[in-house]
Amino acid sequence: MTAIKLLPDLLINQIAAGEVVERPAAALKELLENSVDAGSSEISIELIQGGIKQMRVADNGSGIPKNDIALAITRHATSKIFTLEDLQKVTSLGFRGEALASIAAVARLALTSRQADDKHAWRVEAEGGQISALQPAALKVSSGTSVDAQDFFYNTPARRKFLKTDATEFAHCEEAYTRIALARADIAFTLQHNGKTHSHLRKSDAATRIQALLGDEFASAAVWLDEAAANVRLWGMAARPAYSRASRDAQYFFVNGRFVRDKLVAHALREAYRDILHGNRHPAFVLFIDLPPQAVDVNVHPTKTEVRFVDGRALHQFIYHAVNKALAGHRDNRGGETPGGRSPPLPSPHGENGRGGLRPPSNYPAHPPQTPMPFQATTHRAAESTAFYQTLFGEKRKSPTTPDADAECPPLGFALGQLLGVYILAQNAQGLVIVDMHAAHERVVYEKLKAALDQHSLAMQPLLIPVTFHADKLDIATAEENTAILNELGFEIAAISPAALAVRAVPQTLQDADAASLARDVLREIREFGGSQVLTGHRNELLSTMACHSAVRANRILTVPEMNALLREMETTERSDQCNHGRPTWFQMSLADLDKLFMRGK
Repeated sequence: MTAIKLLPDLLINQIAAGEVVERPAAALKELLENSVDAGSSEISIELIQGGIKQMRVADNGSGIPKNDIALAITRHATSKIFTLEDLQKVTSLGFRGEALASIAAVARLALTSRQADDKHAWRVEAEGGQISALQPAALKVSSGTSVDAQDFFYNTPARRKFLKTDATEFAHCEEAYTRIALARADIAFTLQHNGKTHSHLRKSDAATRIQALLGDEFASAAVWLDEAAANVRLWGMAARPAYSRASRDAQYFFVNGRFVRDKLVAHALREAYRDILHGNRHPAFVLFIDLPPQAVDVNVHPTKTEVRFVDGRALHQFIYHAVNKALAGHRDNRGGETPGGRSPPLPSPHGENGRGGLRPPSNYPAHPPQTPMPFQATTHRAAESTAFYQTLFGEKRKSPTTPDADAECPPLGFALGQLLGVYILAQNAQGLVIVDMHAAHERVVYEKLKAALDQHSLAMQPLLIPVTFHADKLDIATAEENTAILNELGFEIAAISPAALAVRAVPQTLQDADAASLARDVLREIREFGGSQVLTGHRNELLSTMACHSAVRANRILTVPEMNALLREMETTERSDQCNHGRPTWFQMSLADLDKLFMRGK
């Protein structure tokens, strides 16, 4: 048996570096976190060859005491925690004391720092596990630190060969830069690559910083949310479904200012978007959650991108409901403008507790003001509109569908006509609104079914003549075993022979649907998932199936009052911008868009 020996310090550091510094971007993350923790208001980054050849991070933070500069490069040396109690309530980004030692183990490192009371800066160099003597040095700022790392993995060629091209490594560095810059809008950042400035960010509020990094398209498609419960707060911007992505490249979630990837958080956000996102698309968001440091364990992984929450279940529900509420309460942006005729101003959050912007101003409008617009009223019979509500939505009500010349134009405008029995064309303050009538009505019915089921008030409509259909033994057994569940869903289905079922009642909202086809689909879902799951985990899938049966079909000719009734229902229905499958239900074409098509003004 081979004798047991202690590993050399250099090999220990190189093993540790493998956990912390797998590529230059990981080193950049660690250095930026140190600069943030030092209280910097300006941070500059210079990279050469994607950071592989050289990486320099300079800040104007508090600096390192002269006698601690060399100590800062040794393993497990930190000024941020001292006891186990400190570890249980970490408030800094870095704390493990591994970053500089790990970088020095795989690169040639120079550390220069100066505190405000020092006459000049001091510098040490580290290479191959050896740290040089402290030397006087020059530094442009009155206090701060500069870290220069060159030739990453020069002493571990086996690892260097796994690095990608300079462009790829720079892209990873840029992503690390973006994450830190998003979290700290109160800090100015500059990023250079191969002598060229790629990004310069001034101090700003959170919304402005998000727009600068993720672009105008994201900012115009996002809603601002700010929710608090007990001692937890969730705030930031979540893009509406129209801005969904093919990948997760625009998802940023921060816990107490730290970027994390957490399965619990990811699931909560996926559930919040599930009802309105199409297929394999992914949502885009920049969200921050602030909670007591003792409520989260950040010492789970060396890279500190994974965390563990003390009460994960409660946090999951809080995130889900906050994002779901924000997305449900805003009308989507279909043409670069809101229904009011102009894009709402971005919120201008003020700073709090030394972090960037947090809260939008009190006068930030939830919906922009509507613009009055003259409209030539169309003569129609009010009875037609009332009948439409009664048959299409299963309720009797007076619908305000007659446009008055002096009335303000509603967000989705007033119907002009129908295109090929599929689309409703309407005129609003901005121009032309195009509505997919089947998709829109499907969402309206779906939301009504959800609300009624939540309140245990899904009304049952008895059929004057029961509808019978052939059924196999499994369908008959399913109907007999799940009578209570079917009743709760608004159905009365009973066996009339060993091979036939009769539908004697359906949900009132779906009274005009094909009862036999609807019953078959409901029974199939109950068979597949089980009665209890149909009303819990798979409830929305079932209700979506039911709503599809009742939605107006293509090629059905609607009267103008019927079209206007549907537009008004859309305006008061949550999530009506997407159908149950995540596809858009309407689009806006502004007058400017139409003028461009016809080259007016050219």
